[in-house]
Order: sequence, then C-alpha cells, then structure tokens
Amino acid sequence: MSEELRPRLARGFRLQWEPAQNAHVLLYPEGMVKLNTSAGEILKRCDGERSVGQIVAELEQVFARGDLTGGVEAFLEIARRQRWVQ
Repeated sequence: MSEELRPRLARGFRLQWEPAQNAHVLLYPEGMVKLNTSAGEILKRCDGERSVGQIVAELEQVFARGDLTGGVEAFLEIARRQRWVQ
C-alpha cells in the first residue's frame, strides 16, 4: 500500500462514537460494526485528506510508539476488502 494514498470512508458508511458500546462504531444501512480502539483511531483519520503516511505519523506521535506502518497498512487493506474505505 502506498503511503501517499489518501483513504476515506466509503459512501454509505459513517463512523461515530457510541457511548453504549464504549467504542467507535462503523454504521451502514445493513448494520453496525463495533471497532476496537486501534481500528477506530485509524478510521477516524481516514478523511480523504491525510495520506497513509500522515495517518501513521500522527498515530505514532499520539501513542508514543514507533513503527506502526505495518499494522496500519494491514488494517487498511482489510478495511478496503470489506469496502469500508476507498
């Protein structure tokens, strides 16, 4: 996956914080996906403006961890196959 790609949520999907679930959820016409903390943090940055590289750099700074590229790219590939992002 290119670090220059600028992923965004696919049409028909909406990300929101759900207090009852105590988690971010991905809503779509057929249902809802409860996201773990990492997935929620990645998807809330998928705005079509930030590149994959920028998303990784921001997460590394926020969580004071390095080398998150592989994990972020792996998740985004899964999200792309699920058609959550484009």
